[in-house]
Amino acid sequence: MSRLSKRAQALKPSSTVAMNARALELRRQGVDVIALTAGEPDFDTPQHVKDAACQALAEGKTKYTPPAGIPELREALARKFERENGLSYAPDQITVGAGGKGVLYNLFQAILDPGDEVILLAPFWVSYSAQVELAGGVPVVVKSTAETGFVPELERVAAAVTERTKAIVVNSPSNPTGAVYPPELLQGLARLANDRGVFLVSDEIYEHLIYEGEAYSPGRDAPEWTITVGGAAKSYAMTGWRIGWAAGPKEIITAMTKIQGQSVTHPTTFAQWATIAALESPESRAFIEKAKAAFRRRRDFFVKGLEELGLPTPMPHGAFYVMPDVRRIHEDELKAAEIMLDRARVVVVPGTDFVAPGHVRMSYATSDENLERALERLAGLF
Repeated sequence: MSRLSKRAQALKPSSTVAMNARALELRRQGVDVIALTAGEPDFDTPQHVKDAACQALAEGKTKYTPPAGIPELREALARKFERENGLSYAPDQITVGAGGKGVLYNLFQAILDPGDEVILLAPFWVSYSAQVELAGGVPVVVKSTAETGFVPELERVAAAVTERTKAIVVNSPSNPTGAVYPPELLQGLARLANDRGVFLVSDEIYEHLIYEGEAYSPGRDAPEWTITVGGAAKSYAMTGWRIGWAAGPKEIITAMTKIQGQSVTHPTTFAQWATIAALESPESRAFIEKAKAAFRRRRDFFVKGLEELGLPTPMPHGAFYVMPDVRRIHEDELKAAEIMLDRARVVVVPGTDFVAPGHVRMSYATSDENLERALERLAGLF
């Protein structure tokens, strides 16, 4: 008898986490590498958010909270959804978890039974498929191409829906492509979910990082079938604080909270109080606009540089990732990533686990100097 469960044996490690860990280890060894792997802003958490955390600690806000999160934060999130997303949720329709990833884990555990299918729009974030499989679900992949800017076709998504489909996952702006789906596509997906009676999981973690176009929450069009997921990590440079949230039908949110109550209990108490400051302080808007301007500038510079190297790169309209075609370096994206690391000392994430053959993901959430040096090093490959 194996000492490990079948699910543990089948689970693959996150390629993004693995490549970032490799970059950190090389740096620890004194190797000068440029890591374009991390999915986190390179800015520090805003001071007013840190001050709110310090105040919470000073006031002794270090005890257990309700599993769904403190009422004050859920009320602040209800105001945020109304103000920014055009969504009307009561606080008991909102749950707060240990990061967006923790919230999604709870969600898939709450809605999936063995054999249930979940449609994933490729290229997609690597943890979606892993979490679906951990819950006994079956990922069903609908691919898009670089020629469309990695925006999927509604007809292909509709064709993938079967009697076993339980959910469709949409992530706009997208990790790993930076694609921003047009409102009409999101509205169409919402209608599809509503008409076929399947859940629409709308991961809006990058909602504030859109450079062209506007954010659109499909929960407006299918409120009874949509679970809207977000978090503090990307907008407020709070990746390590581990605060995510979900809002949707009360039945689903209650089940997610019950699962959380039997696992991590609740997210960190003082981080919840700090998140209220992030959501409601005027300084937060200025921080977001400053970060967005920096990311837009870096994006324009980096995409232009990659194109000049002969690495075709669809222009991303959100998030802080690009997904160039690296077949000029090697037909196999894994080999291409190894060449970039071994010969150019540039660390990227192969597109393999994103279901993006021939491509790699690069994060431009790093300094202008690092991006310039990375392009110079990559030029040496040709």
